[in-house]
Amino acid sequence: MTRLNVLFVCSKNQWRSPTAEAIYRRDDRVSVRSRGTAKGAVQTIRSDDIVWADVVLVMEDKHRQRILADFPGEANFKPMHVLDIPDDYQFMDDELVELIRSAAEPIIAGLAE
Repeated sequence: MTRLNVLFVCSKNQWRSPTAEAIYRRDDRVSVRSRGTAKGAVQTIRSDDIVWADVVLVMEDKHRQRILADFPGEANFKPMHVLDIPDDYQFMDDELVELIRSAAEPIIAGLAE
């Protein structure tokens, strides 16, 4: 079985996307990375991250817009889904974990089959 490469993206790569990466790190269906769109992000998204990914899961639509603006060649035909998770939570907050699981799992399950 080939693992699905999943890239989680938020703004600063501080709370939301690292939480998503932590949730799915030990999931045999996927390989995961997390990145941020902001210049001062812990790990800023680069074109090779998008090329690596089979699917990009962004926390808000502004992240999708930023990726499409900054990496039009790489992102134009890449499956990208907006999870609609606001920047209201700390790393591994119980509610954040639940929101990520409920938003990301149907997408991952559908693609990992």
